[in-house]
Amino acid sequence: MLRHIATVGGYTMLSRLAGFARDILVAAYLGAGPVADAFFVAFKFPNFFRRLSGEGAFSVAFIPMFSGTLATQGRQEALEFANRTLAVMAAIMLGFLLVMELIMPWAMHVIAPGFADDPAQFALAVELTRITFPYLPLISFVALMGGMLNAMDRFAAMAAAPIMLNLCLILALFAGVPYAETPGHALAWGVVVAGIVQFAWLLIACHQAGMSLRPVRPRLTPDIRKLFRLILPAAVGAGVMQINLMVDVLLASLLPTGAISYLYYADRVNQLPLGVVGIAIGTALLPLLSRQVKTGDAAGASDSQNRGLEVALLLTLPATAGLVVLAVPIIEVLFQRGAFTPQDARATGLALAAYAIGLPAYVLVKVLAPGFYAREDTATPVKVAVGAMLVNLVIGVTLMQVIAHVGLALATAVASWVNAGLLGLILHRRGMFTTDQRLRRRSWRILAASLVMAAALLPGLWLYDATLGQPPALRAAGLAVLVLLGALVYGLACQLTGAARLGELKRMLKRRK
Repeated sequence: MLRHIATVGGYTMLSRLAGFARDILVAAYLGAGPVADAFFVAFKFPNFFRRLSGEGAFSVAFIPMFSGTLATQGRQEALEFANRTLAVMAAIMLGFLLVMELIMPWAMHVIAPGFADDPAQFALAVELTRITFPYLPLISFVALMGGMLNAMDRFAAMAAAPIMLNLCLILALFAGVPYAETPGHALAWGVVVAGIVQFAWLLIACHQAGMSLRPVRPRLTPDIRKLFRLILPAAVGAGVMQINLMVDVLLASLLPTGAISYLYYADRVNQLPLGVVGIAIGTALLPLLSRQVKTGDAAGASDSQNRGLEVALLLTLPATAGLVVLAVPIIEVLFQRGAFTPQDARATGLALAAYAIGLPAYVLVKVLAPGFYAREDTATPVKVAVGAMLVNLVIGVTLMQVIAHVGLALATAVASWVNAGLLGLILHRRGMFTTDQRLRRRSWRILAASLVMAAALLPGLWLYDATLGQPPALRAAGLAVLVLLGALVYGLACQLTGAARLGELKRMLKRRK
């Protein structure tokens, strides 16, 4: 499992780094003004459905069923199940695309009601969202093919696909801006091109794995009905974080111009550890848990989740400490150039610190939720998700009156902790999961090592402050020194407290013959 986590996490790291390069360029071209807000809504709307179908509802329903069919009935029957799923998915997604293109002006009143006060910005957001929305069916097909490969323990192709999105958007800025009406238009068309490229990439990977898909007539067979019965409730349960972020966009549109952009840039930085750790663990854990549950290996399933939680805490607690302490310097180095002002950097940094408080919870949800999905229980996470959404909405509406967009980010963090806590509690009460002695012993040691690292970084901020007003390269070097210092202090603290041992990690990563 740890090797698979490393594979997915490694490619996700490359994707996030390419995404940072993309966002640096987007910030320079668009800043945090009305065009930026319109594009981010246009990008987030189909992306919201993508995350529900690609990283959430579809994957958690499809992978356990595909894995079970593969293990009990063989490759050919599993491939036929995938073909039937693709046919029905294509019919639904293309119909949904047509409807959304027609009703987009009305949909915009729901996802960004604050734009209605500015007719020009409202029209631009509608136009850009209509351009980007075909990305949804394309990336949904990618999710199906990626689920097939993941179920066969082939994680690299799907993990590398997001890199292509970032490269296409970077190319769109360089090649498309001179010919587009606005930079937002160039980026919107880049999103569509990226969907086509990712679709072709996964199609080739499936062919190389001996799983070539073919078109068949859409039919609601019993297994397809079962799949969609699992998908419908999971759309809320698995996507609680994305739903919370959409609530942030809705509420942020009611705040002064720039709030949506501040939250977007902050979330992009927060997504680095979430993607590298959370999505990687969830992606690697679900097929493994599904096989263990199918074979009745309850002890193995519990051990897998304990080790998943251990890895999650080992990597996210120091990330939280580092992002809270270094939030503003990170945003300044990454984005403060061109149209992105020092005031924008400070506002975004405060949002990042608030998001980071919930980072461990975001990842814990990715580790705990597969405990339900592997048992084909998608209803329970729905109830938890609804409760977390209500918490997010109530706290967000309250705090935005006092601390504006920072309150929305903080509300999302609190809601994620509520979500993770309830999932763990329910699993424990049902006898599906119990923390073992090793996890309990190491958790407080990981926390102690993270706090030591944070304490070591605080004096280092004075060194970074000395670079203010200096060339960007010098400021970046100052931040790099702080990051390296934090990593060294955390690694040493882990060794001294016994939170983790370097030799132990090497043995876990070593491939068995």
